[in-house]
Amino acid sequence: MKVEVQSLDASQKGSIELNDAVFDVEPRADILHRVVTWQLEKRRAPTRATRERADVARTGKKFGRQKGGGTARHGDRRAPIFIGGGKAHGARARVFNPSLNKKLRTLGLRMALSSKAKAGALIVVDALDVDEAKTKFLATQIKSLGFGPKVLVVDGETVNENFARASSNLVGLDVLPAIGANVYDILKHDTLVLTRAAVEKLEARLNG
Repeated sequence: MKVEVQSLDASQKGSIELNDAVFDVEPRADILHRVVTWQLEKRRAPTRATRERADVARTGKKFGRQKGGGTARHGDRRAPIFIGGGKAHGARARVFNPSLNKKLRTLGLRMALSSKAKAGALIVVDALDVDEAKTKFLATQIKSLGFGPKVLVVDGETVNENFARASSNLVGLDVLPAIGANVYDILKHDTLVLTRAAVEKLEARLNG
């Protein structure tokens, strides 16, 4: 698959041949759903259990006589109705650590990249070089390129420092290094922008 390459100033920089094994895979909704679900569940923090009646360290001795006290016949200070007692039907400890084999995760990423390429929402730029780290200057450039309202920009080994600083205040524009490219972020954005370095990194990562 051949794609035109442009620079941030909208000038043409030739073309690049994308690997069909990475960028021309037929997407499947079921696999993409499984990978996204796995990603979101992995992000969840573990929950802490509350102390229920059996977990509270209070005496179990009957603290009042059976009759004549004018109160109910309680025999345990650990009951949920007392201050310091156990929590009734409290939260249970949960650890969210789902598993998904690497082959399926890799396939899901290929399908996410391919879905953007098939939809015409994949743009390849030569590099993320900007003269100065100014948000106003970068916003003008991006507007001239005609990106969608939500853009994910993926660079190579590391993100260009000036571009990262200039884009930090732009709403709807997110930047990641190639190692951070993932299915959820790719599908969540309207447009996917890759640098030449990002293409090389992704093809090396997914074509093995």
